[in-house]
Amino acid sequence: MKNRSIKSFVKPYLWLALIAPLCMVGEVLADLKQPNYMNTILKEGVAKGDIDTILAIALRMGITLIIGVACGVLCTVFASMASQRFANDLRVALYSKVMQLSLAETDDFSTGSLVTRITNDINTLQEFMNMLLRMFVRSPLMFLGGVILCIQIDSRYAIIIALALPIQLMIMFLIVRRANPMFKDVQKKLDKVNSVVQEDVSGARVIKAYVKEEYENERFDNANKNLRDTNIRVLNLMSLMGPFMMIIMNIAIIAIIYINRNTLDINVSADIMTAITYITQILMSLNMFGMMFQQVSRALACASRVREVLNCPLSIESSAEKSEDAESGSGASVTFENVCFRYPNTSGNPVLSEISLDIRPGEFVAIVGSTGVGKTSLLNLIPRFYDPFEGKVLLNGRDVRDYDLEDLRNRMGIVLQKSELFAGSIADNIRFGKEDATDEEIRKAAEIAQATEFIDSFLEGFETPVSEKGASLSGGQKQRLSIARALVRKPSVLIMDDATSALDLATEARLLQGIHREMKDTTLIMVAQRIAGIRHADRIAVLENGRISAFAPHDELMKNSQCYREIYDSQLKGGAYLAE
Repeated sequence: MKNRSIKSFVKPYLWLALIAPLCMVGEVLADLKQPNYMNTILKEGVAKGDIDTILAIALRMGITLIIGVACGVLCTVFASMASQRFANDLRVALYSKVMQLSLAETDDFSTGSLVTRITNDINTLQEFMNMLLRMFVRSPLMFLGGVILCIQIDSRYAIIIALALPIQLMIMFLIVRRANPMFKDVQKKLDKVNSVVQEDVSGARVIKAYVKEEYENERFDNANKNLRDTNIRVLNLMSLMGPFMMIIMNIAIIAIIYINRNTLDINVSADIMTAITYITQILMSLNMFGMMFQQVSRALACASRVREVLNCPLSIESSAEKSEDAESGSGASVTFENVCFRYPNTSGNPVLSEISLDIRPGEFVAIVGSTGVGKTSLLNLIPRFYDPFEGKVLLNGRDVRDYDLEDLRNRMGIVLQKSELFAGSIADNIRFGKEDATDEEIRKAAEIAQATEFIDSFLEGFETPVSEKGASLSGGQKQRLSIARALVRKPSVLIMDDATSALDLATEARLLQGIHREMKDTTLIMVAQRIAGIRHADRIAVLENGRISAFAPHDELMKNSQCYREIYDSQLKGGAYLAE
């Protein structure tokens, strides 16, 4: 994968980035001309009492001022257009990359950090580009123009400039060098604040249930104080630049007056006034440079963080080929061949070892086992949320790594352990599984998922709004909508990861019967904790210590698998839950 530079996002708006500095040239020339006009008014008008000259020069000053203002406004407009469009494209590209990241890469970045990079970091780059197109032209032009015009008035002023500049540059260098690493620290502290906010907002119910509001307030306060203290240190350091610059500028003004102390007639006074204006412009342009270097330091830190995500190598690469070997809704075979898996950046024993399974098209396969044996990890390998480090996972006899990712996942309906819903209507959430699903298809999927009973009880039915993360629904309702979202796709493979845990046994039984009746060709792979729900599966895989210890129908497992019998006895001994 070719790395993308931040500069590549500027290229489409290069014409705007060129017009803005050209307009700034006009503004600077107008500003440099104003002291010269005032000098002429004093020498030719005031000194000689010539009102006509004063009015004529004043008219030219006004016209020049209007031209300068117009150029400044145009520069701001073009610079804003270029920087805003640059930031928009960069933000879209970064967000798109985040969507492409596999779970392995996402695990390396905290949610708060990704939010900071997409928002604050890119905003900083946008502000920097805006300043770059305006101030990085204005400052050097104002500096060079001021130096030339000041020396033209009196060559002795070159000595003052030559003495003041090195001191000013040295102060700038020392302050910026010290501040540069501190800006990176500011962004890390901001990451932490955003991470705490994201965790607390998403886990608000748990916090309230355990009365941990004060604890989380303190945790946020600590993160926020760290951000505040780091920001204050940076700002205190950068605030030293202004006073030092003012001291140097005032010393330079005193030096100009001192040089001309013995010849203070109106002509010399006019030259002194003009020279002071130019000296002020020169030193203020350097001060502006110092402020820009502050922005440079922040922008470099933010650019590094944005590039880190933008050019993050993908561990899950999509094949360029799309397959046409199966129609939507027709069952697909799923095969595990000697699969071994451990999570990235971990050591020790693998989560899964030597897994071999052959699931036939249209088969209902359940996976059982104690907590933490790798059931979810096994399912995650089918849609390539992760890749095994040994062995293969095959779909219809073809390695899933050879599929186009979109093609692969479009063949599947996936219901995760945690039901994730989005703000919108109930129909919108079901249609998330199939964008062009008709109202009839949405209702049919909801019927199979046993969701129509509660949906029809709402006044607005399928148009009932769903709050963020489905907070307005119960756990069982969210699970059934998540299942309907997967069913509306009419997938070749339906993957359900403990997706019925919030349903009662009767509802779960009707759900599985509906899937078997309406989608009998679909391959169903289901992780379950309750034996009662999956006793009638075609085959059941028993997972022990990351290995498949048995794979057979329920009756055979009851005879040959001690682990399965133990799970069965712990849940169903005495027939307490066997009623159908």
